Amino acid sequence: MEEKKDFGDEERLRAGEKKKKSKKRRNRIIGIVILAVLLGVIVYFVNTTRIGGSSAASADSASDLVETRVYENSYTTTIDLSGYLEPADEQNVSFRTTGTITALYVKEGQEVKKGDPIVSIDDTSQRYTLASIEKQIEEAKVSGSAKELELLELQKVTAENNLAYTTVTANFDGVVATVDISEGDYVEAGTTTDMIIIVDRNSLIATVEIDEIDMQVVELGMTANLEFDALPGVIIPAQITYIPMLGRYTSTGIGVMDVEITIEDPPEGLAPGYSFSGTLEATDERTMTLLPQAAVTLTRGVATVQKKLEDGSIVTVPVSVRYLGEGICQLLTGDLKPGDIILQKRTANTTALDNLLSGGSGGGNPGGGPPPGGF
Repeated sequence: MEEKKDFGDEERLRAGEKKKKSKKRRNRIIGIVILAVLLGVIVYFVNTTRIGGSSAASADSASDLVETRVYENSYTTTIDLSGYLEPADEQNVSFRTTGTITALYVKEGQEVKKGDPIVSIDDTSQRYTLASIEKQIEEAKVSGSAKELELLELQKVTAENNLAYTTVTANFDGVVATVDISEGDYVEAGTTTDMIIIVDRNSLIATVEIDEIDMQVVELGMTANLEFDALPGVIIPAQITYIPMLGRYTSTGIGVMDVEITIEDPPEGLAPGYSFSGTLEATDERTMTLLPQAAVTLTRGVATVQKKLEDGSIVTVPVSVRYLGEGICQLLTGDLKPGDIILQKRTANTTALDNLLSGGSGGGNPGGGPPPGGF
């Protein structure tokens, strides 16, 4: 009896262990299922959030773009000028022979004509040489050879020239501006000084610096309007009389042309050395195609614009533009025309663009220069 009892207890113990193991196994399976469900839920929400965030970003990106149009604007170019006057012609008296001043024929402020004598140098030596050669020529005509006579005639020409060099004459009609020499002064041949200066004041000239961008509208004969402090309230016209073939660079690296303007028959009160300010205005209107700078995208050196077609689709158009300032670009090349719908980034300040699109004032010089980013 006692052994059977022991056997029954052992069976019950084994059965209890089986139940515990079975329960643990069920709990483990339930835990794995719950974990899998949780992971699935997490993955679902992550994907949903990512998709939703992407959609929101796209929506935000789309909301940053607004439609605008390519448009035209007509303008006249006005170029600011400044400089100072110079005489149209100037003669600094120079001497081609050495000697003492024997005669001074002019004084400061005196008007002279072309060929009038200005100053003479002692010509004794030159006259003696010429007379000596003339005597030799007479002798050679009697007893000399033809070759000797030919050489003497050449010497006579040289002597006559040297005699002529002892008197300096005016090269043009003008006014004696400076006289800083007196009779008895000694001068050297080849000396060029400011002792005697003759100027032509029948016309005055000035050299004005014009930017390479503005030169596209500059032509010979155009009229500039100048103002002088010496003549307040008076506008003096001047014409462009010379455009050089070569430009130059300024110290800041800007290309310019040194253009000459001329005032014919200047009024009383103007003199060489006076400074002025003024403007040069193109007479013809020019038309340019414009678009907002915010519509231009620069990627790896290539500028593009998003263009909206009639069917609502968007195409990317390569362009080249020039920045004009105030958020406006001029279209140089590209498949765009006035009236085309394009997309631009939304900007806080669109006053200049709205002004032009609504037909506001667009006159004056639109400016020019390389745009930011190298468009």
